[in-house]
Amino acid sequence: MSNFSENLKGLFQFIKSKTFFIQIGIAIVSLLIFVFVLQWWLGVTTNHSQKIQVPNLHKMSLADVEKKLDELNLDFIVIDSASFNPDYPKKSVIEQNPETGDFVKENRKIYLTLNPSKYRDVEIPDLNGRTRRQATTHLRSIGFLVGDNVTWVSDIGKNVVRGLKYKGNKIQPGSKLPKKTTIDLILGDGNGN
Repeated sequence: MSNFSENLKGLFQFIKSKTFFIQIGIAIVSLLIFVFVLQWWLGVTTNHSQKIQVPNLHKMSLADVEKKLDELNLDFIVIDSASFNPDYPKKSVIEQNPETGDFVKENRKIYLTLNPSKYRDVEIPDLNGRTRRQATTHLRSIGFLVGDNVTWVSDIGKNVVRGLKYKGNKIQPGSKLPKKTTIDLILGDGNGN
């Protein structure tokens, strides 16, 4: 027990000594110097003070985007194609990240979403035997437009779908047409056998 109390007494004397305070001071100064050097080094290596404003790339072609970003030492990656937007030129930028006006560093990648060259193709469903209302609802739900140019054929069922037409030609179920295409209905007139 006396050994423990002597050790404890020695520890308190060391904590009160000049050597202890000098070592603590050296440790604090060393830590501060390390933090300031690290901060300076990170600022230099990460171009901390550099700011490049991201330009507006919307509606630009990829060739124009590449030219513009090369001038600013920026790079780009095409990440996706959105659904076709007729308000934007084909293969032009619809979205960008970072946004226009944001500040970035040199060699930063700008992520682009492009406008496809046309609406995506959608498979023509088999609507034979469905009512006019069912067929119209189904075609609109998958992205087609339904035209007013109805062709009537002799059939026992009135307003029952007996086929579909695109630009005056009959189309087969399973074939594909671009979304937003106008499709006309071939309907039974109710006067057939």
